[in-house]
Amino acid sequence: MKGDPENHCALNVALYGGKRRWAMTERGARHVMRDENKFEIGPSSMAWDGDDLIIEIDERCIPLPFALRGRVRLTPGQCYDKPVLLNTQNKHFWQAVAPQARVTVEFEKPNLRWSGSAYHDMNWGEEPLEKGFKKWTWLRAKTSTGTQVIYDVERRDGSNFSFGSCFKDGLTIERVVPPAHDLRSGFWSMARTVHSEAKPRLISTLEDTPFYTRNHVEMTLDGELCEAYHESLSLDRFVNPIVQMMLPFRMPRRT
Repeated sequence: MKGDPENHCALNVALYGGKRRWAMTERGARHVMRDENKFEIGPSSMAWDGDDLIIEIDERCIPLPFALRGRVRLTPGQCYDKPVLLNTQNKHFWQAVAPQARVTVEFEKPNLRWSGSAYHDMNWGEEPLEKGFKKWTWLRAKTSTGTQVIYDVERRDGSNFSFGSCFKDGLTIERVVPPAHDLRSGFWSMARTVHSEAKPRLISTLEDTPFYTRNHVEMTLDGELCEAYHESLSLDRFVNPIVQMMLPFRMPRRT
């Protein structure tokens, strides 16, 4: 069962702001049920009801075991079905599913309610990420011209691949990837490289781990000052034995 992806499933929920919460419990195959419209992972689930993606969340937080219970309803604006090949062996893909969506969030625990703009994409592949890549950065920004995405990957064979896309009204427009700028690193000294037409500014660090950072940044695209959500991922760091020993403290497993 070790190589069966259904034996390694988790719903990752991260809340930021005044009521910061994190949950990512890995569960084995006997806790997973799925069909073409619904995916259940333990007490949580994701399902299409015909128009919306409904995410029912019933998890336990880490490191403090707060209950995390609520519902997220994502309403796509326009769905896109053109995947991007990330490596040369046809083993890793990325796709913007609904880059311009709306979301309604209703949590019972903690008591939170809000609605606004949303974004939905996905990655998939035929092998672990660390076999295909050394590292990557990604960002998503909302501008007057559409939803902008910039990807920059360093493959395991040493080659590099970067692309930029702008999504609006069902159209995908390729964009030139702007120059790279390095932001100051965080506690774990992870490099944070942002592609921006002008020097970017770090607004806040959302996640800072030995192999991954998630950031809220201010940057410039198409001459427009905008805010973006950015991630840096180091797969070389991820496979480090010390990091692997630390993972269960952030991602416990229930078999």
